[in-house]
Amino acid sequence: MSTPRAKPKYYLTTPLYYTNGLPHIGHTYSTIVADVIRRYKRMRGFDVFMTTGADEHGVNVERSAIKAGKSPQEYTTAIAAQWRQLWDDLGIPGDEFIRTTNEKHHRTVQWLFKRCRENGFIEKGHYTGQYCVHDNAYVVDAGPGDPCPDCGRPTETVTEENYFFKLSEFQQKLLDFYAANPDFIRPESRRNEVLSFVQGGLKNLSITRTTIRWGIPVPGEAPHVFYVWFDALIGYLSAVGGPEFDERGLWPADLHMVGKEIIRFHAVYWPAFLMAADLPLPKQIWAHGWLLFDSEKMSKSRGNVVRPRPIVSVLGIEPLRYYLLREIVFGQDGSFSYDALVGRYNSDLANGLGNLASRTLTMIERYFGGEIPTPPGYGALGNSPGSADFAAEALTRITQLYDRFSFSLALEGIWELVASIDKYLTIEKPWTLAEQPENRERLAKVLYTAAEGLRIVTALAHPVLPQSTEKIWRQLGQTTPLAGVQMDLLSWGQLKPGTKIGKLEGIFPRVEKSEAIERIEAMEQEQSKAPETVPAATAPAPTPSGAAAAPAVAPTAKIGIEDFAKVEMRVGQVKSAERVAGADKLLQLQVDIGDEVRQIVAGIASAYKPEDLVGRKVVVVVNLQPRKLRGVESNGMIVAASSAPDGSPVLAGFLEDVPVGARLK
Repeated sequence: MSTPRAKPKYYLTTPLYYTNGLPHIGHTYSTIVADVIRRYKRMRGFDVFMTTGADEHGVNVERSAIKAGKSPQEYTTAIAAQWRQLWDDLGIPGDEFIRTTNEKHHRTVQWLFKRCRENGFIEKGHYTGQYCVHDNAYVVDAGPGDPCPDCGRPTETVTEENYFFKLSEFQQKLLDFYAANPDFIRPESRRNEVLSFVQGGLKNLSITRTTIRWGIPVPGEAPHVFYVWFDALIGYLSAVGGPEFDERGLWPADLHMVGKEIIRFHAVYWPAFLMAADLPLPKQIWAHGWLLFDSEKMSKSRGNVVRPRPIVSVLGIEPLRYYLLREIVFGQDGSFSYDALVGRYNSDLANGLGNLASRTLTMIERYFGGEIPTPPGYGALGNSPGSADFAAEALTRITQLYDRFSFSLALEGIWELVASIDKYLTIEKPWTLAEQPENRERLAKVLYTAAEGLRIVTALAHPVLPQSTEKIWRQLGQTTPLAGVQMDLLSWGQLKPGTKIGKLEGIFPRVEKSEAIERIEAMEQEQSKAPETVPAATAPAPTPSGAAAAPAVAPTAKIGIEDFAKVEMRVGQVKSAERVAGADKLLQLQVDIGDEVRQIVAGIASAYKPEDLVGRKVVVVVNLQPRKLRGVESNGMIVAASSAPDGSPVLAGFLEDVPVGARLK
């Protein structure tokens, strides 16, 4: 059973993004929203866990891999690494990045299928119908070649033996569940859409395929592999323990964050699968709208995608976060434009929050030697920025908006506070008071009021602007990390007089709009001209032994089993070996790992002759990104130890006979 938690848990997920291409800003929007919720919930005292990840199976992925000249495993590994790297670079990584090619996910899918089958909700049959490769969905009431109603691409006719999930038996159960849980599907427009779909009747659902090989196998039922939605949706459960979910204590999910185009799969199929398996259902599913560019949904096929990296390179990630949450009403479609993005940056961030922080802290530095002044009888200004009642009302109102995911209104409310503090400074004119010695106490009160108001604004804006608000927090002289501040405990007057402020620095320097847009568009056009390839992530240079470099942690540091499980090791057999020209320590090996022969460059030439290695079984790390060493590509690493005292490599091996390709566990 799960261990009791000191804090209430909150488990949320992004979609598991489909790895037939690289991320655009629509995917980024989903992940940013989830990250904002995660940060906000932590500031409200929750023990939060966020899952994101990659959906790596399906016909479209298999075809994309062939087009790229790679195996599906190589292709998806490279693509998933790019997705994960982008989230890391943008500061929005999940607590878990689940891949549907992960072994623990395979085990969870097969386990849940077995439960559904034992409960009588699985049957074998044949299916002939239209299939949309792009959306991985069968299309009802479509003829050969008819377009998919969701994406508009031509459908394909498919006939094959399938396993079916008896979805038809869950029509009334789902309707009863929706009635008993009116907030299960949000917003209301999506709830009405799902209700209409279910009330129109449910047909049994194909959940396996026999005409493709790239998928999770159905145990004992070759050549069946699981169809993508029975596979991908279960990733939310795989990420938090799978069959042993009770031990983690995170399931059921408190929130699934999805795009509106996949609400049916999450709000109909997913709860039905869980009902059939006698497992707890998620508490809520929120579907956001589309980002529209030139009045159309962004998509690679339309050629109107916007990528996040050019924007971040010119403006930074925080302006993008702010714009998406402020400009777009969550749950509705929203138009994206570079003009509005840069406009929001200059008006709200540079001229708003950034200017307020700069002018307030600069005057404290100038007039009070860099120490928060002591105000006489502060908090007696009635309904003004210096009022405890004013602050309490603002905190209550804005946290309620965050709770409802009304991000645009929450930010509007926060920036009303910014404007009210700015107005207060304009009315009180502290720069004039500083010239009048008799008004020293009043000056102290005005600047304390502005600084304390800035402190509260900074805390409220932190979920959306984590990096810049942390900088302002430090400049206010606060030493406790802002992320650890509990919003429920925020109140007026907690800024201690006499606190030494930090080093002042600009937060949001103003940009020239036309120049910024020109730079962003130029970078975007440059990226769109180049064919979308699957770049290999840079791997660390091998140690002298050719083994994977150790992580930079203290010798006593512990890692979880989840971290260890990310490293895939197999038994390999050296087929050939030769020296790398111009390198004293490198050998170029051809190693059979069971399903393919890999070329690996290993730094073991000082200890092993090439001819002595042929036929030898070795341990190979197979899920590293490829890397070139002395111009020779290395696609994996050989595991070895260093012997004392000279550090010569000693290859890991086996005493008993073990088959080539066997996985190390």
